Amino acid sequence: MKAVKKLLFLLLFTVFMVSCKDDGYSLDYYWIDIATVENTGQRSAFYFRLDDNTLMFTAASNFYNYYRPKDGQRIIANYTILNDKPEGSAYDHDVRLNDVFEVLTKEVYSITPETEDSIGNDPINIVDMWIGNDYLNVEFEFKGLNKVHFINLVSDANKTYTDGKVHLEFRHNAYGDMPSYRRRGIVSFNLKSLQEGVSGVDKLDLVIHVKESDSVEKTYQQTYKFADTGSAKYRTKEKLDIKRFQAKID
Repeated sequence: MKAVKKLLFLLLFTVFMVSCKDDGYSLDYYWIDIATVENTGQRSAFYFRLDDNTLMFTAASNFYNYYRPKDGQRIIANYTILNDKPEGSAYDHDVRLNDVFEVLTKEVYSITPETEDSIGNDPINIVDMWIGNDYLNVEFEFKGLNKVHFINLVSDANKTYTDGKVHLEFRHNAYGDMPSYRRRGIVSFNLKSLQEGVSGVDKLDLVIHVKESDSVEKTYQQTYKFADTGSAKYRTKEKLDIKRFQAKID
């Protein structure tokens, strides 16, 4: 029995030494990034891809052994890098997932006269807007009390424009909620559908229309470069102090 225990200890020690080899990373530090989940098998250990195209594998997890995000889900991940993978590997880093916040993830919606009312057009404010790796990401604010609000990015074929740009509308339905408290959120819209029927170009100029009050509509200009991998918006390196990103945007 002692021999078995000794062998087990040696095996565990070997695994620990291999998995925690020194790649210049400290386990006391973490990164925060927005990313897209790649988890076709619905496993608790999964991949996520940053907007700069870096691919991570969750080799360890502090709290989320039961967490099985769906493929394509956008997240803001708090993670610690354990090691670099060799050149030619299927992914770039093994990481420990410290915390995760799921980002509302939606497609561009084609509006019709029949769905106009359900989509709504209540006022909403834009805090920030950017494109990363085929997604339009929007941080927003609205006032509410206790009802669920709906957010959409819509394409309206009944409206025509002559500037050669793709015009979309960022829509908000408050469902009659009382404007009592300021709320903040974040949403990612998959833009890949905008590439359908488009040929000979590798980017689209977007104009996002937003109703910020009953009398004010603002437009936001964005350039959607197909398969563009920009820098991850929230990337930071901080001393480990696990706090939900949700606390920053609520």
